This record gives sequence, C-alpha cells and structure tokens, in this order.
Amino acid sequence: MSQTRHCPAVLIAAPASGQGKTTVTAALARLHRNLGRKVRVFKCGPDFLDPMILERASGAPVYQLDLWMIGAEESRRLLWEAAADADLILIEGVMGLFDGTPSSADLARHFGVPVLAVIDGTAMAQTFGALALGLARYQADLPFAGVLANRVGSLRHAQLLEGSLTEGLRWYGGLSRERGIELPSRHLGLVQASELNDLDLRLDAAAQALGSSCDAALPPPVAFDAPQRAAAVPSLAGLRIGVAQDEAFAFTYGANLDLLREMGAQLELFSPLHDRQLPAIDSLYLPGGYPELHHQALAANAPMLEAIRAHHAQGKPLLAECGGMLYLLDALTDVAGERAPLLGLLPGEAVMQKRLAALALQAVELPEGTLRGHTYHHSLTTTALEPIARGLSPNGGRGNEAVYRLGRLTASYVHFYFPSNPDAAAALLRP
Repeated sequence: MSQTRHCPAVLIAAPASGQGKTTVTAALARLHRNLGRKVRVFKCGPDFLDPMILERASGAPVYQLDLWMIGAEESRRLLWEAAADADLILIEGVMGLFDGTPSSADLARHFGVPVLAVIDGTAMAQTFGALALGLARYQADLPFAGVLANRVGSLRHAQLLEGSLTEGLRWYGGLSRERGIELPSRHLGLVQASELNDLDLRLDAAAQALGSSCDAALPPPVAFDAPQRAAAVPSLAGLRIGVAQDEAFAFTYGANLDLLREMGAQLELFSPLHDRQLPAIDSLYLPGGYPELHHQALAANAPMLEAIRAHHAQGKPLLAECGGMLYLLDALTDVAGERAPLLGLLPGEAVMQKRLAALALQAVELPEGTLRGHTYHHSLTTTALEPIARGLSPNGGRGNEAVYRLGRLTASYVHFYFPSNPDAAAALLRP
C-alpha cells in the first residue's frame, strides 16, 4: 500500500449554502458518466440526502469525507481506493467554502484537490468575477481549479459572467436555471432520490445543459498518497443484524454497513412500514429518516410494533438513531398537530418543529468507547429518562445530544459514524 495513485479530481464548493452545489455536482457526474467515464463522488461532511442523488448521477456508491468525523487517514484511504479505477473524482463540499472547522477548504488543501467554485449567477453580471477572485485568492495556499456559474438566465448572461473572470481563472461553464433541473427539497434537505420518479430525466437534462456550455475535458490529475495499513477490526462473525430501510428510515452511512459486513455480520434489511414481522435476527439497527411523514402508517402496523417490542423484551441489542429514536417513543406529533402512538419502548414524546432544533458534529463518550457522528433534526423530545451520556461538539455547535439506555436499547438523536470506533460500534450491537 505504498504506491501513490493519480486521478483527475475537483472539490465543488460555493460561497454559501443554497447555491446549487448538489445539482452542479450531479450534473457533472452524469455528464462524464454519459461520456463513458467512471466517476466516483464523495460528500464533504455529514449528509444522507445529497449522496442518494449523487449515487444515481454517478452510478457508484457515495461516501463521506471529513477531517474530524471520518478522520484524515480514513478519508485518505477512501480517496486512494477510488483513484485505483476512477476516471474522475468529484467531492461535493459543505456549506460555504471556508465555513466550519474543518471546512471544505481545509479538506481541499489537505489532499491537494483543487476547488471548483459554484456561484449562483442570478441577478449578477460583472460582480461574478469579483466574487470568484475573492474565493480563489482568500487563502493563498488553497488549490483552485476555476469557477462554474449556476442558474444562468441566457447565453448572453453566461457570456457576461465568463467575461468578468480575471487573473486566468478557468471558466467551467454555466448551468441554466431552466425549470426541471433544480432538485426539490424539504425541511432536512433534498427529497430522497427514491421519491423522484423523474430523477434520471432531471439528471440527464442537467448534464446536457452543462455540456452545451463548456467542454467536458477532465481536470488535471491529483496525486493521492496511500494510507497507512488499517488496524484489524473486531469480529461480529455470524451475527444477524436487522437494518430498517424504507421510506421512513433511510439515513444510513454506506461506510457503517460496509464495516458491519467487514466484521462478519449478516445484514437483514426490512421495512417497519411494509413488513409484518422482523427477519430472524440477533440485533436491531433503526437509523434515522422521515418517520414524521409516515407516523400514522407506522402506528397502524401493529404486528411490526409487537415484533420490535418482543425483540427488546428478550434482551437483544437495539440501536436507534434520530428518526429511529422517535419511533421508540410513546408518540410522535407532526407539524400539523397529528399525533400517532408508536412503540412505547422509550418513555416520552416528540413534536416536530417548523424550525431547525439542532445541527452539530458530536463526539459521545459511551461505556463502550467514544463514537463520533452528527445531529440534525427538527423535533423536540421530552422524556423523564436520565441520559447515560451527552455529545460534545468540536466547534461549539448546538447539540450536546443525550444518549438513553434501557437494558440493551441505546437511543439518541446522534447519527453515529461506526468507523470512528469499530470496537464501540461492535459492542453496541453484539449480544
């Protein structure tokens, strides 16, 4: 594992959230894929929804990169492995280019990946060039590839934007604000890929629109150093883990499931919405998702509720994160005030809010060890249960989320990233 690998790569960033990074990244991925190239896409920072779109666009799994939650060495391994057979690596940044600690700029600088700045060109002309130059020169040691305009109004508009670039900044094209290209969203971000029946049509339209405004030449190759030899992982050989996976529970990190399989576990995917019983399992993993959009249907599936209650009563491990934790409560009330009784394994209730309740990276010291992850939710939970631990944010973000435990049941708003501590993750799910 000592050989450096080379692959064309850019990190797609923007001055702020809401500029259309995911749409542009997806358009680029689909454009190059349609040209017969193998594209690997990564997402900077914690996120579940953007990767769903990007997987459809690229036709390959999408993993997270982050210097804190994932770690520099694990991020290096993921990039190095992707560079083995990819023709192009795209990394979608998070928030604004320099926002947060660590930021997208920190990741780009650490791995030497040049930044492709996406700027919303709406209601803008020559000022576009000033903004692009500021992003390129704000940190002198930041590798910078060029700039791409999003939401361009016309060919003349694109020409004005391109003509405003100075100091040799490369123009990567402009994506039209034509209806049908933008991806719809809801309170936690983009709508799930599985809910968009016309997603492939949107992606192909975006790719075609982008391709008509720029050439599809690959960026220069980036050198990706080999990672250190990975430590041995604990064993979960023979363990059968039920993983909830449907419209209500879909927020799982691919790296989490990969790790469980690498440890020898057999994963059994099931639907709390549609299935009437649990598969034959030893442990249960209820990830986050959108239970608030399906709480009445979840409440109506009495056989599944009884099956999960029986699993807990038998003393088998159960790990629930965010939406999975809401499912465990006595009841959940949506923003319209409709209340649905749920599992009743965790005393208390949750009520959905119209505004964001918490957003932060989290490190949680559990009896099993410290796990890293993040929190992002629009609900407030009340419970008389005392937490066994609380999360801490490395950059002072809101959160400090509680972790609750009843027997072998562990529940929290925190979405844990299992590879941050494989031993702790294994201990949570091992009988």
